[in-house]
Amino acid sequence: MSSDKTNLNPNEYVMNNYMELCVAELAPKILATTGACTCDNCLLDISAVALNNLPPKYVVSKRGELFTRLAMLQHQFDVDIVAQLSKAAEIVAKKPRHDV
Repeated sequence: MSSDKTNLNPNEYVMNNYMELCVAELAPKILATTGACTCDNCLLDISAVALNNLPPKYVVSKRGELFTRLAMLQHQFDVDIVAQLSKAAEIVAKKPRHDV
């Protein structure tokens, strides 16, 4: 497993936490509809809280194939992710760190 990010080979196998990618994609969309703060700090805090309450789903694929595979799997987890993002937004709203 290479850690050199300057040599991105599309045929190289990579490991990713699929759930993290789904949360990163869905969080801004979901939070915009809830009225939650979407500043960078709150978005990251909400994402972290949600991810701590979601099971990790690691996938290994070729770098170039990753997003195709993720698109097929995402619908299975959307309901759980939305629920956890909503709960996390409530938690972070009680003690926001965007003024830090």
